[in-house]
Amino acid sequence: MRLCFITVRRVPDTPSPLLLDVSRLLERAGHDVRHERAEDMVFTVTSRVATGPWCDGLASGPADLYLLKSHTELALSIAGALHDRGARLLNPYPACAAAQDKVRATAALHRAGVPVPATQVVAGHAAAAALFRGTPLVVKPVRGHRGAGVSIVSRERDLDGWQALADTDGGLLVQDLVDGPGEDLKVYVVGRDVWAVRKPFGPDSFTRPGRPVAVDPEVGRIVERVSRTTGLSIYGLDIIEGPNGPVVVDLNYFPGYKGCVGVAEPMARHIHEFAVRRDDAAGENAPAHVADLLAGVP
Repeated sequence: MRLCFITVRRVPDTPSPLLLDVSRLLERAGHDVRHERAEDMVFTVTSRVATGPWCDGLASGPADLYLLKSHTELALSIAGALHDRGARLLNPYPACAAAQDKVRATAALHRAGVPVPATQVVAGHAAAAALFRGTPLVVKPVRGHRGAGVSIVSRERDLDGWQALADTDGGLLVQDLVDGPGEDLKVYVVGRDVWAVRKPFGPDSFTRPGRPVAVDPEVGRIVERVSRTTGLSIYGLDIIEGPNGPVVVDLNYFPGYKGCVGVAEPMARHIHEFAVRRDDAAGENAPAHVADLLAGVP
């Protein structure tokens, strides 16, 4: 089958080792795999092919399955257009669009009983500053990614200059700061496989691997609830281990899995099973050598 990863330019600009390993496994299983950067694509919006698996629009031709790895607005728009034509995506486009919107994602997790911080949304920095009452707050863009634009307000002088900041059209999320151990717990999911690492939060923390740790049962229960609620099967959670238990502070589709060990095989298996799944159970119609390969047999 033809598989297309819609990717983003990385920092630093080198190929993702994980995606390279996953692609090699999928190619050995008989799939035709390509990677397309959304910002480098030529996407024909008015493509004549409107429905079915052979939805095209890309200069390199159509694919049977698209895998949305990029979080840019352009990539999400292209994924939405492919979805509207009937293309298959992993993760599904509606789930990615909801996860990208932190207002919708936080509200959905809260409704499902997933622990999240007390949260409000405002139009801009002046309105966010007015919510400060001496209790520490976290302020983040509604559609931010990789920690960009996140501010912690713990004292009045943190607000200096906020009145002069230009308001963002997308709005700001204002959340109570969860008192944690000084490190985020990054939880990564592929289907039913779960990994976790700990690392300090910072502007460049997305470029650094974390320290692998065990996934405790309470976090496992949160993962099960998030999977059922969001419709995502390849995703990550940022969790702060607060005094009352773990609290989910961010949700991302198709993260980088930095610091995790042994992700490539389960991810390749999950993608393969989704790709071949139609009305049949996943993997039942796969050639025997594919099943052996993805089960870890050399």
